Amino acid sequence: MTRPAIWLDGVTVEARGRPILRDVSLTVEPGERVALIGPNGAGKSTLLRVVAGVLGANAGRVELGGVPVTSMDRTAVARRLAVVPQQTALPFSMRVEEVVALGRLPHEDALRGARPADRAAVAAAIDRVGLGHLLGRDARELSLGERQLVLLALAVAQAAPTLLLDEPTVHLDLRHQVEAMELMRDLNERDGTTLVAVLHDLALASHFFPRLVLLDHGRLVGDGTPAEVLTDERIGEVFGVAPALVRLAGGG
Repeated sequence: MTRPAIWLDGVTVEARGRPILRDVSLTVEPGERVALIGPNGAGKSTLLRVVAGVLGANAGRVELGGVPVTSMDRTAVARRLAVVPQQTALPFSMRVEEVVALGRLPHEDALRGARPADRAAVAAAIDRVGLGHLLGRDARELSLGERQLVLLALAVAQAAPTLLLDEPTVHLDLRHQVEAMELMRDLNERDGTTLVAVLHDLALASHFFPRLVLLDHGRLVGDGTPAEVLTDERIGEVFGVAPALVRLAGGG
């Protein structure tokens, strides 16, 4: 029997006595492509952090592939899922290819270091994301959008079966937004990677993701296809805007 890639049961998270997530239950099957949507402060990024095991829940249970995330060390988690954050500050100078190579650390032999297969995976990730023109550059000197693509390449090199992305297009121009979304769809459809991405752009979410999960004030209030989740009534209630202002592309 195939275990869910991600399973949450009654997850509640509080900060300073204030609930951030409220009794959230969610199942993501292997190979699914899911977008987490909702207004600012809905709990989307917190949900990703709980799934990744970097933030503990006050109540509830989280499993990755049937294994409680609380019982896994960081290497075990990294072999199951890769995370692309909104932005990560680099503490010291690193070339682009060195940053991407960090994605291979969960797979490297502790004594022997990088193997030819690891170097090949790094080269393939750089090529797939289209970063060849940035090789040799100090990643700290890149634009925010370029750094975001480097982090995406790092996650591709990690080759984990599940990929979590927190606003992966936030610093990208329109062309690179579409290219990044097409890469994510390709990773999902061709490689079978399970994808869960936090997105604010409802048009991108509805066009590239067949399943949307809607959070509002820490609660899961919608889960289904774009047409099922983004009804006129729900758009008005959750986002506080007229539905006519939200242009939705067809899912797919």
